[in-house]
Amino acid sequence: MPSPEGIESRKAALRILDAVLRRGQTMDNAAQAARGLPPADAALASAIAGETLRRLPDLDALIDGATRQRLPDDSKARTVLRLALAQKIGLGTPDHALVATALPLVDGGPRRLVHGVLGTLLRQGVPAIDAPRLPEAVEERWRAVWGDEVVLAARRAIAHRPPLDLSFASDEACAAFPDGISLAPRHRRLDNHGPITELPGFEAGQWWIQDLASSLPARLIPADAKQVLDACAAPGGKTMQFAAAGHQVTALDRSESRLARLSDNLARTGLKAKTVTADALDWAPEHPFDAVLLDAPCSATGTFRRHPEVLYRARNDIIAHSAELQAHMLARAADWVRPGGSLVYAVCSLEPQEGEQQIEQFLAGRPDFRIEPAPQLADGVTPHASGWLRVLPGMLEPQGGLDGFFTAHLVRQA
Repeated sequence: MPSPEGIESRKAALRILDAVLRRGQTMDNAAQAARGLPPADAALASAIAGETLRRLPDLDALIDGATRQRLPDDSKARTVLRLALAQKIGLGTPDHALVATALPLVDGGPRRLVHGVLGTLLRQGVPAIDAPRLPEAVEERWRAVWGDEVVLAARRAIAHRPPLDLSFASDEACAAFPDGISLAPRHRRLDNHGPITELPGFEAGQWWIQDLASSLPARLIPADAKQVLDACAAPGGKTMQFAAAGHQVTALDRSESRLARLSDNLARTGLKAKTVTADALDWAPEHPFDAVLLDAPCSATGTFRRHPEVLYRARNDIIAHSAELQAHMLARAADWVRPGGSLVYAVCSLEPQEGEQQIEQFLAGRPDFRIEPAPQLADGVTPHASGWLRVLPGMLEPQGGLDGFFTAHLVRQA
């Protein structure tokens, strides 16, 4: 259990929010601010920061409605109030605990202001905010491309941490798993679960954690492809899919530490792959491959349910930079595919510059490639008329939803 006072968790949550909103860090990196705390306290700090990011525009609207003068966006008083309100809405923390843990964070500062605003809002009653607004720039961008219904679905999705998806190494292991629902072959989804390491089959390496949307690109690789390259492979979900399907897989990634994690996952599952530490922009293979999967670095806006901070990090310049990098990587990966072979391109992004537009531009310059229309890979995920797969907020919503994703299967003309 967290320490009785809970103050250190809230201090760490403050540091995490500062690292995300002011310095542009990911939640995973920012969570280092809680390093040194007991595990339960560190987990609480990350949970508080995460719930704050999920509802930030609405939290600010509540605060602004209870103050005579608007508090600066980066003021400590505003951040402390955000944390307290997020705990009330997202974690169900009792009022007395909110006040007791908020006020020490502003000792020597605007303590009276924070106490007054928080007390006013708690007396008025804090709304549930079950469909929080996204950052204004994100809503405008997505509304222009995908429409109002997708924006509303994204609002509903961000309010809740997503369910747990498991990918299985075999049909037998999946069939033997007693819990959850199956939305695709070798898949189980769990809404309620205990510690990951205590789930059936963990020690035996029968499965790994992988959002269902993230598993779709590897499912497009033809079953008869012998030599498969997984470019940008870490942490290895798709590599394990390939190995479990019987492909001879090479896993390429520039991060040595992330490849080490991939190797650990392979060791736990007993699956085999060749790992190569290199930058895809510099590396050259010894031979062409039957199939290449490029899960390219991107803005990651499709992962906002798990990582709400991406909506504050993925500005237009970041998206443009990612799209430029993807174009270079796609051009290189295309040359590694043998004639008649497959190139699958994927991004966990909801930005068309990184998905649809990227493929359209690539095909305009590479007439030796064509789109292979995607089949129905999962219930509720219908391929686009152009042949690619676009996963949007709202898909499979009754079953817990999906991360946003784009993937296209390209074939090199023989």
